[in-house]
Amino acid sequence: MQLLIKDVKLNYTKDGQNKQAVILMHGWGQNIEMMKPVADHLSPHFTVYNLDLPGFGASEAPKIVWGVEEYTAMLKEFIQINDIEDPIIIAHSFGVRIALLYAANNPVHKLVLTGGAGILPKRGLKYYLKIYTYKLGKLILSLPGLNKYKEKYQQASGSEDYKALSGVMRSSFVKIVNLDLTPILKDVKAETLLVWGDLDDATPLWMAKVMEKQLPNAGLAIFKNEGHYAYWNQMSRFLSVIDIFLKEDKL
Repeated sequence: MQLLIKDVKLNYTKDGQNKQAVILMHGWGQNIEMMKPVADHLSPHFTVYNLDLPGFGASEAPKIVWGVEEYTAMLKEFIQINDIEDPIIIAHSFGVRIALLYAANNPVHKLVLTGGAGILPKRGLKYYLKIYTYKLGKLILSLPGLNKYKEKYQQASGSEDYKALSGVMRSSFVKIVNLDLTPILKDVKAETLLVWGDLDDATPLWMAKVMEKQLPNAGLAIFKNEGHYAYWNQMSRFLSVIDIFLKEDKL
């Protein structure tokens, strides 16, 4: 199924016919397939919407630079168009950024957040030296006659996620990862289940503990010996934890 929202064709699936809606949002660079096992498991009890976030899967990329705010505005319009009230939102990684910002400003029944991004990482001297060197190199390559090497330099210097992007999505990525959502955690009133791998090196466990402490109504489940895709690698366990958390909401 597709909807035109914010001048972007949004691809999604809808399964189930029950009153309580569940919205699924994948991580950066992923698509709805990463949440399909969750959709299949929950659809007998809920109406489940599984989204290809703009720029990924079968959804169009935004025509202008989007930050978390624009992705959240997209989600809000999607919820309004589908007459959804107080959704349950289940999200991974980048999807967690959107879920948190939405839930801080709109009614949400419950949240399940796994490997959630949104808290700025701790920065050491090595990081700042790297940034300084990168910016200096970029400045030098802006000089007459050297500009043609600038793009190659940026690609070689960026993260793997950054290198995989181009154009608008690259600029969006930079805007997104530099937004710290810590100040809005206190405004998220929904009951929240955090699911994390203790070996997560993309969104380390300390970030989950910050969320658990600052979200007003949150609990943390830790999957031992798992990384950023703990939910995917232990899908059966993830679904069992969700079943317990959503037991009273099933129809």
